[in-house]
Amino acid sequence: MSRIFSAIACNLDTHILQASVPLFEMEKVEAIEWSFDSLFKVETIPEWFTDLVKEFSDHNRLIGHGVYFSLFSGKWSPEQQNWLSQLRKLSGEFHFDHISEHFGFMTGSDFHKGAPLGIPFNKSTLAIGRDRLARIQEACNCPVGLENLAFSYSYEEVKKHGDFLNQLVESINGFIILDLHNLYCQCHNFDIDFQEMLSCYPLDRVREIHISGGSWDNGSEERTVRRDTHDDSVPETVFEYLEKALPRCQNLKFVVMEQLGTALDTVEKQIAFQHDFVKMDGIVKSFDGDPGSNQTNSFLPFGKHPLDMQPVEDIALASQQMQLSAILETAVNLDHAREMLNASDLKHSDWHIEQWQPHMLKTAIDIAQKWKGGF
Repeated sequence: MSRIFSAIACNLDTHILQASVPLFEMEKVEAIEWSFDSLFKVETIPEWFTDLVKEFSDHNRLIGHGVYFSLFSGKWSPEQQNWLSQLRKLSGEFHFDHISEHFGFMTGSDFHKGAPLGIPFNKSTLAIGRDRLARIQEACNCPVGLENLAFSYSYEEVKKHGDFLNQLVESINGFIILDLHNLYCQCHNFDIDFQEMLSCYPLDRVREIHISGGSWDNGSEERTVRRDTHDDSVPETVFEYLEKALPRCQNLKFVVMEQLGTALDTVEKQIAFQHDFVKMDGIVKSFDGDPGSNQTNSFLPFGKHPLDMQPVEDIALASQQMQLSAILETAVNLDHAREMLNASDLKHSDWHIEQWQPHMLKTAIDIAQKWKGGF
């Protein structure tokens, strides 16, 4: 039977570490996921944190998760080049079992502030995504993957997301992180059955599963929206999703629990976090799987593909992204956003703004205005 490791998203955060210490002491934590780029601007990393990362690195139980690369930015930026340089350096210091990034582009004027939002699914964004993934793989020299997005503007976009992810990662034989709380958001926000949602994804490419909590956004008159805010306990439904997903992901290696440190600022919340992790670990450990099955995909490229000197760009897409960011960050209400969108280059384009659901556009406005200055 293939071995699946229970992991924590563990970063340089006092509350996360306080919540995790009892789990480390019980030797429950079998791997850690480190958002390595959250420390790119930190001048001095404490030696004890480096030792913790090194311990898991030495046992092939360290996985890296990027946040700030902005994979689909239409214009290549110096920040992206620096991000790759930092990753190359880190990959020489630590052994990452794999590296992953978020799907989408970051809202904000430089695409490195804000929150990740979706992009049009077309040949241009496919070419950009494949180019960026190949550059990440060349920098880290290990398996590379993408996480499914929690946010979509329309039902049509939700249904196409899994296939587009597959087209992106297959070029480097990459993997997918299946974030089950992200699926929980999509299922609620668009009234989709979970099993139907699962069928939209290439589950043989799932090497990692995320579970987490989130929040309800009542800001829209249309309906309540589920948000992937990582600031609460794991819903019971997400644990049920985990039980249903495990038998269908034959190349799964890691199941990771995520929660923001700001949501673990009391002893009670930290105890709830520990209980959620133990419950997740119990589900993973009780999964028998198929005794004859093994993880059959290494998720390493089938061969070396030389990179073009110049990264792929689409200046028209970059302009549209700048326009969209500005609209989302400055709209005073939904009608104002609609008015600006209809006057922009996004009208009658592959963005399909005509299909965007009002409650999701309102959510996008809230996300962009909350995070436009950075996390």
